[in-house]
Amino acid sequence: MAILLKFQAPIHHLPQPQSTAARRRQRRSHLPIVKSAIDRYLIQSGSIIPILTKDAVSAMEFQGYRLLDVRPEWEREKARIPGSLYVPLFVEDKDNSPLTLLKKWVHFGYIGLWTGQCFTTINPSFMHQVETLVPGKDSKLLVACGEGLRSMKAAAKLHEEGYENLGWLVGGFNRAKDGDFPVVEGVEKLQYASVGGVSYYLLKLLLILQALTGMKF
Repeated sequence: MAILLKFQAPIHHLPQPQSTAARRRQRRSHLPIVKSAIDRYLIQSGSIIPILTKDAVSAMEFQGYRLLDVRPEWEREKARIPGSLYVPLFVEDKDNSPLTLLKKWVHFGYIGLWTGQCFTTINPSFMHQVETLVPGKDSKLLVACGEGLRSMKAAAKLHEEGYENLGWLVGGFNRAKDGDFPVVEGVEKLQYASVGGVSYYLLKLLLILQALTGMKF
């Protein structure tokens, strides 16, 4: 007589339905990492839409976003997107008071020498310049910088001042791959425009070594 044995998988091997809280955590895990609680809220609430560099051109062509470049002047001179709007969030600090000069020397020793970045201050005319270029607060703006930090700060400021349709370029132009933006003006690749000082020459050395050896750094 044949004996039929019925096997049942252990309960812990069976897929368990996700709770609502778990689904929310999973959705949040796909969001870009930002340090500021306010910035996280703006992204999670949908007030600012994170857009990857590979999706930026599509967002501009098919969703109506206009690219707003908020990088300092010296970064934009190296590489820029034709037709993009330009309003720097930070400008070079030209104050030569003793205290500011001291700050500039410290900045040069710790940052400027290695990155080529000037000592900057917030652009006091930032909002006025943006409102002059884009008076409609319902306009779609994709805010971008080199690494994504300054552009997030700029987007938060624009939201505070009433702009309703804001995008944020996640990770900035530094995350761009060749081909993400088909047309780039300037003497440098878009992803290297924020690199200066000693770091720039180290980067060039690494690129030469990569070309000679085929290794990726």
